[in-house]
Amino acid sequence: MTPQNELRLLPWSSPDGKACYLSTDDSGGYMSRLADNIEAAQLGMAAELVEQVSTRLGDRDAGPEDMRRMLAELTGALRDVIRVATSRGHLRP
Repeated sequence: MTPQNELRLLPWSSPDGKACYLSTDDSGGYMSRLADNIEAAQLGMAAELVEQVSTRLGDRDAGPEDMRRMLAELTGALRDVIRVATSRGHLRP
């Protein structure tokens, strides 16, 4: 539940890359549940990616293109995690 007069940062952006916010006191509403589910998926994917990259870092056969791809994926995952952390930080009482 968002504190009164506070907007919840949603885990997605508008088509032009701007932040999206939700204004509601209903933490069980459709949009709140959708945002919670997407945040959980983003955090899960980030955790899996960290494991994959950790394993790959020890692989001497991993080429520069593999490492660039993994860095790009990690960058995206880190952005998602920061967005979730920011959003949840605003949700604390």
